Amino acid sequence: MNRNYLFILILSIATPALPVSAQEGWFKRFVQKTISDTTGEGKSSFRVYPTLGYAPETSVEVGLSSLLLFQAKGDTLNRLSEVAAFTFITLEGQYGIWLDNAIYGDKDKWFFLGRTRFQRFPLLYYGIGHTTPDKEPALIDANYLLFRQRVLRKIRKNLFIGPEIDYQQLYNAEFRQPEGHVYDEPLGSDGTRNIGLGLALVYDNRHNVLNVRKGFFGELSFLKYNQSVGSHHNFQGINLDIRSSHPLTKRNVLAWQVYGNFLTGNVPFNQMALMGGEMIMRGYYYGRYRDNNMLATQVEHRWLPFGFSKRFGGAVFAGAAVVGPKIGSLTPARARLSGGVGLRYLLFPKKDIYLRLDVGFTKDGPGFYLFTGEAF
Repeated sequence: MNRNYLFILILSIATPALPVSAQEGWFKRFVQKTISDTTGEGKSSFRVYPTLGYAPETSVEVGLSSLLLFQAKGDTLNRLSEVAAFTFITLEGQYGIWLDNAIYGDKDKWFFLGRTRFQRFPLLYYGIGHTTPDKEPALIDANYLLFRQRVLRKIRKNLFIGPEIDYQQLYNAEFRQPEGHVYDEPLGSDGTRNIGLGLALVYDNRHNVLNVRKGFFGELSFLKYNQSVGSHHNFQGINLDIRSSHPLTKRNVLAWQVYGNFLTGNVPFNQMALMGGEMIMRGYYYGRYRDNNMLATQVEHRWLPFGFSKRFGGAVFAGAAVVGPKIGSLTPARARLSGGVGLRYLLFPKKDIYLRLDVGFTKDGPGFYLFTGEAF
């Protein structure tokens, strides 16, 4: 989902540089509590900070972001686990809550990786395929619920395997055609519910999921959605996600990712391979291009932090992606390109966690993103 964000937290970052007289009162205390990191090693950290944003389809948006960081049993030798939440409400009466988790058990015995979404938010629909029109998109206004979780067991060092479940439901849906252009209503546009069951194989030697300075993550998973378990449609998919980060110097990191979705069967429009969003192909609206298959890649250089600052850093990134009805149609000639720059702020110094503000540029224009932790 692509939103143009202006964040209150940016004001709190700048506030400590103001004269003392301008920082008195409750706002100063709130800012200091929000951006300070006083917890010791092995101790859990929890922060809540407000957000303010704007998007053409929602008008003004306000919300709260929160982040819980901890290590199993308070042991610094265990990996850093994170649970991130984001809630929002708009002046148009739209609302939602997002929850993401990457939780490692003691000595990596278990690994819980997943995300939950609930939102009442319009979905822009441009059609299916790599040549969808630039005209005004259709709008599908609906309630959307997603629950996807992997329960992984370590089978050897850094290697995990386990079941995966994906539940997605689109209900109270209304398909609104734009003036002067008519779209064929896609499968699932009047509402759909699908339950996917499958298996995930994950290799992960990262120690800090939110800011990987050195490490490799690879996931290969299979999900099957069948009417026999309550799905409205029968389809299946293979997902591929490979990420690698390489330290060039103490402050510089080069990272790359290859990401793919490959689906067959009667796939509803909202569960197709979707290009865009806050993770990959930043700058494109999430789902600007969609089809049964997608292959995407990106590379990013990060300064964490800049050499002249203890807290501010930056990034430059570029990506390419292609969607198509079959794997054979994923050719370079059909690829879309994106690129951009980002600003980083060290939110948790003792845990090396940064707040990122990215601006992605595409042929459709810029997209703005602010999240805790890197995109990949």
